[in-house]
Amino acid sequence: MSSPTYDLTLAGLSVGAAAALSGIGLIVTYRATGVLNFAHGAIAMVCAYVLRGCVVEWGWPLWWAAALTLLVVAPGLGVVLERFVFRPLSVLGGDPARSLVASIGVFVLLVGGAALLWGPGARDDAPVLVPADPWGQLAVVAVLGTAVATVVRRTRFGRELRAVVDDRRLAVLGGVDADRVAAAGWAFGSFTAGLTGVLLAPYVRLDPYGLPLLVMEVVAVAVAARMRAPTVAVAVALGVGVAQSQLTRLHPSGWGEPLLHAVGANLFVVALLIVALALPGVGARDALPRTATARTPAPPGAWIVAGVLFLLPLGFAGRDLHTAVQVPALGVVLLSLVVVTGRGGQISLGQAAYAGLGALFTALLAAGRFPGLPRLPELAALAAAVVLVAPLGVLTGWPAIGRRGLALALATFAVGVGVSRFVFDQPYATSGLSLGRPAGFDDDRAYYVLELVLLGCALPAVRALRRGRTGRALAAMRDHESGARAAGVRVPSLKLLAFVCGAALAALGGGMLGMGLRAFDPDAYDPVRSLLWFAAVVVLGADSALGALLAAALLVGLDAGTRGGVAAAVIGVLAVLVGRFPGGPHETLRAAAGRLRPGGPAEPTPPGARVRRLLRGPDTGPAAARVPTGATATGAGPRTGTRGSTRGNPRGKGTPEGRRAPDRPAGRSGATGGRAGRGTRDGAPAPPSAEDAFGRPPGEGAAHGEGAAHGEGAAHGAPEGRRRAPTAPEGPPPVPRRTAGAPAARPAGAPAAAPASSPVLTARALYARYGGFTALGGVDLALPAGRVTAVVGPNGAGKSTLFHCLAGTVRPARGSVRFGARDITRMPAHSRTRLGIARTFQRLAVFPTLTVAENVRVGAEQGRVRDAGAVERTLRLLGLDGPVRALPAAGLPTGTLRRVELARALAAGPRVLLLDEPAAGLDTAEVAALARILGALAADGMALLVVEHDLDLVAGVADVVHVMAAGRIVASGPPGRVLGTPEEASGP
Repeated sequence: MSSPTYDLTLAGLSVGAAAALSGIGLIVTYRATGVLNFAHGAIAMVCAYVLRGCVVEWGWPLWWAAALTLLVVAPGLGVVLERFVFRPLSVLGGDPARSLVASIGVFVLLVGGAALLWGPGARDDAPVLVPADPWGQLAVVAVLGTAVATVVRRTRFGRELRAVVDDRRLAVLGGVDADRVAAAGWAFGSFTAGLTGVLLAPYVRLDPYGLPLLVMEVVAVAVAARMRAPTVAVAVALGVGVAQSQLTRLHPSGWGEPLLHAVGANLFVVALLIVALALPGVGARDALPRTATARTPAPPGAWIVAGVLFLLPLGFAGRDLHTAVQVPALGVVLLSLVVVTGRGGQISLGQAAYAGLGALFTALLAAGRFPGLPRLPELAALAAAVVLVAPLGVLTGWPAIGRRGLALALATFAVGVGVSRFVFDQPYATSGLSLGRPAGFDDDRAYYVLELVLLGCALPAVRALRRGRTGRALAAMRDHESGARAAGVRVPSLKLLAFVCGAALAALGGGMLGMGLRAFDPDAYDPVRSLLWFAAVVVLGADSALGALLAAALLVGLDAGTRGGVAAAVIGVLAVLVGRFPGGPHETLRAAAGRLRPGGPAEPTPPGARVRRLLRGPDTGPAAARVPTGATATGAGPRTGTRGSTRGNPRGKGTPEGRRAPDRPAGRSGATGGRAGRGTRDGAPAPPSAEDAFGRPPGEGAAHGEGAAHGEGAAHGAPEGRRRAPTAPEGPPPVPRRTAGAPAARPAGAPAAAPASSPVLTARALYARYGGFTALGGVDLALPAGRVTAVVGPNGAGKSTLFHCLAGTVRPARGSVRFGARDITRMPAHSRTRLGIARTFQRLAVFPTLTVAENVRVGAEQGRVRDAGAVERTLRLLGLDGPVRALPAAGLPTGTLRRVELARALAAGPRVLLLDEPAAGLDTAEVAALARILGALAADGMALLVVEHDLDLVAGVADVVHVMAAGRIVASGPPGRVLGTPEEASGP
């Protein structure tokens, strides 16, 4: 005789078995392709509909229909997705950003297509393939789990699968057929999705929206297994399923009853929240579509056209006007995604939750049912709802501080699902609610005018987040988060700002939408809407307010004028094409139009030219490329072409160690080279150079003809060591000499050089471990002011770990890092930058959507000191003050980008500069120029650390060299002694 406990356990095992099947499929797909398949639930839904159609509508035998669905349709769908959607992504480099958008696009496309084919209504006549008795389902789970574990661990295919996941290109070079492996992974993952849908459909609501979301809620079991161990996923799924069933036996009284019922019915959602918010995330790489170039501005008349189109509904009447009322409200909601995703570069798959909370709070406040607050008029209720919802943006903003990529996507998706399940779907929160319109705006036309006014207030707020210091910081964080931290950007605070502002805008739009519909409709804020809205904003321009308005009109117009589901299908196709075409469909169309245009852009007619002048204003020419006179110490004064920018030779032949600088063309020895001023070589005038310090002939680079940016500096190889460039227009004064241990002379206003014996940055007994590997085993290092310290050694010696410990991106297990007398061991990277420690990266860390000047300005605005002339002075120092300053960083040569990154670091006014392989990608002339700049910076009193593989550069610039091996410093001393024999330094 069965007991309630036994019966509930069996029911829980049945639910857990279905969840386990989904977990196994998600893990296999992820391990084969590196893609967390957000379309898994949509595939399950499609297969359930196909089986129902074959059996119920066409009268096929159940097992024939099941064989067709599970052995042909489901795997075939997976193979098609791999071949035509995700394989092009892997060929482009397997960017997780595009993979995420593509998988969401497939989800939206399948949901929209199902709504078109089978209608949006729920079905309750799905055929039963396996009885409710869980033993059959458990047997299927056991067989599949065992088979997957065996194949992955013990077969050649499993080894190939792991190789493809680790590095697809390297696996291909090793002879692995990566396409075959990925196709097999997708086929199996889709098979398990189809099996899950077929098993669940008879016991849950079969509709295009409910079943996909239900299946995606169980992604928690795969994440809990770290997307690696199917057996762990099975155990978690069965445990959660049994616990969810057993909770139904509890019937507490009082306020806890509805909450417990909600938890009991949605325990997989609770598990999703826990694994997404508490466990370390899956997929640490960025998962946001990055803009390859600076955003192309909208055509001059686009906003005028958009304004006219948004005014057109004022001439509508009846149902058309009532439908149009939704467009401005949805436009405000989508603007919130522009702030979070387009401006801040963060994933937000739960934005519908904030829109729904805005509508719910507005309704509660207007009805006088909000705890602790009186009844408010509708407009006041809307404003109060925005204020109340905005701080809740921390729910997704806080996880974003420590998460990126797939982990952040899961966290925001989990929050959205949790709010939907525990707030919107609960009668205690939403029963009996109605939502009216503000007094005087009850008519559709009047209310549409009010919406346009509110939209007009939201647009400048969004635009303000693109401009100024905050806008540049947001763009830097979006383009390169680590680079933004190194520039001094307070990334955690900025992420919270983006999510809080996004939540406020979503709440405003959600409240407007609720008042427009005159009701609070939970279905309007379903988590599926979040995925649809995210996909729409990304494909139509994540960083474009105009794209958000277009997306709103498209979503409302397509579904209103056609059968429901068309908008989702269209957006899904466009999202899939984002992965198919680099840069997205709109960029592809723009490029194609440019190629088809004969002879370049056509000249406008005289009336067209007058219209363009009215829209754009007078043509001021290339003013952005002009260099203001007198902006910096290096270029101030009469423009006679005789001023040098900094010191000359970084290391002369007469240095105490007897080393010599890298070979340089004669006559170029200033920190940036020059054209007009002349240095001396052993007291004799040097001939003028035909190139500047970066190897550019006359007419290129900075405005050499103006004589402001560059000077010749001192001669190379002088016995006295470093020499200073002449600074007076009337001729070179006596050149000060630098003897051993004495700092070089400083330009006016430069920081005083500290004695060489006083370390500015000190590391003591640093230990760092990665798993069982000791990366640092008790390293001591001191960086004196006015000296260049170099660290060399073979790969794996611990150089990068030491560098990251000093920069603040890695926290040592033991030991300390001190800046002067201050312990900064636990200080984050951006705080160290503001303290006076700047760094560059081995892999370029520039912000491609910003111009060269804006890149440098980010460093100046976030750095240690606020100096109005720092940007211009640094641009001139590094030869970036010509027309290149107005160009976006994307697409510039590597040598130029190295200078941009260095300029950004120097604009912060650092006392310590950490350089991680600064010569990577530079040619001989650029390396020589870099050597001169580093010597000049050291002569000004800055402490420099260079981690470099180019031993010639190290020998030419370093005062002291440390050789690392196996996590320890094994040799230290002057370059002439340490690098004198190959055995003493085995750098690659």
